Amino acid sequence: MVTKKTTQRLGFKTGEYVVYPAHGVGQIVSIEEQEVAGMTLELFVISFEQDKLTLRVPVAKIKSVGMRKLAEDDHVQKALDTVTGRARVKRTMWSRRAQEYEAKINSGDLISISEVVRDLYRADDQPEQSYSERQLFEQAMDRMSREIAAVNRITLTEAVQLIEKSLAKSPRRGAKTEADSEADDAEEAAA
Repeated sequence: MVTKKTTQRLGFKTGEYVVYPAHGVGQIVSIEEQEVAGMTLELFVISFEQDKLTLRVPVAKIKSVGMRKLAEDDHVQKALDTVTGRARVKRTMWSRRAQEYEAKINSGDLISISEVVRDLYRADDQPEQSYSERQLFEQAMDRMSREIAAVNRITLTEAVQLIEKSLAKSPRRGAKTEADSEADDAEEAAA
């Protein structure tokens, strides 16, 4: 039973886009009070249109679930710069790396998500990805492009093209040059 609606709480307001780590970018549709088991709870009602999902998050749980405002322009630029860097793929088992990538994606942190996009990106002239690699890449790409689209007020397609343009600037992962091997060896020795 809805008793009362407000338009702003804890710096978040209705109509605003936010990032909910487990689902990505959503829009606050309303802030309402509901009575649940005799207690009155104030809830953010967040709509994730592409997933056809509506989430009700208690106002008191916002910090613990990690909900945040969209990234600032300079943070978006830093994420785009991150994808242009050299992939940093650890030499651990895939299942372990997959868990780490999944954790980064679900952290909701744009820079962490862009690291996953960078590390799992494969150009057309590179070897095929496994199914699970492709799934994680697409999930990270989706999260990153949705936030960039919302921040820059562009379409999802334009956001994907912007990320792909940055990825195209990244160093090739094909055959390593001698300098690459020496740099990798120096990195490993420092670690």
